[in-house]
Amino acid sequence: MESGWIRNKWNKERRGFIKIHIAVDIKTKHIVSMKVTKEDVSDNKMLKPLVHLAATSSPINKVIADGAYDSLDNFRYLDQIDIEPDIKVRKNSSTSTDGCKPRKLVVIEQLKDMKRWEKKHGYGMRWIAESTFSSIKRTFGEYVASIKWNNIVNELLLKAYIYNVFISKATA
Repeated sequence: MESGWIRNKWNKERRGFIKIHIAVDIKTKHIVSMKVTKEDVSDNKMLKPLVHLAATSSPINKVIADGAYDSLDNFRYLDQIDIEPDIKVRKNSSTSTDGCKPRKLVVIEQLKDMKRWEKKHGYGMRWIAESTFSSIKRTFGEYVASIKWNNIVNELLLKAYIYNVFISKATA
C-alpha cells in the first residue's frame, strides 16, 4: 500500500485491483459467464452468480473449481441444483458435516487420496480456465484503458466477447 507521502506528493490515489471471475465450458472453451469485481470481493462469493448466469444458456453437470471456491454455502448451493461439485478443499478441512454432506464426502475422498480424486473427477481440466485467462492477457494485455467502473466492466465484457468470437473461428 502506498504511503500518504506519495499520495500527497504526486496526487495519486491507489485504484486497487480488478478481479475477473469466469466460468468456461470445458468442451467449447467459451466463456459462458463472467463477473468483474473489485479486489475486496472473495472468489467463493462469486460461484453462485457465475453458475446461475451460465445455467441460463446451457445445462451444467459439474463445476470444477480451485480451493478459493471451497465453502459450505457453495457445496450446498450446487447440491440444491443437482450439480456435481468438483472443488478442491483446504488441506486442513474437517470431515464433520456441518449440515453439508456433499462437502464431507469430497473432503473424505480428497484426504484419502488427492491424486486419485483429481483423476476420477477430471480436476485437471481446470487448465482450460487458466489458459483462457492467459489467452486474454496475451491478446489484450493485462491492463484496462477505462477509468470509470461501468466502463471498466464493459471493456472487460467486450474483451470476453471478442475472445469467444476468436475461439469460435479457431474451432470452426
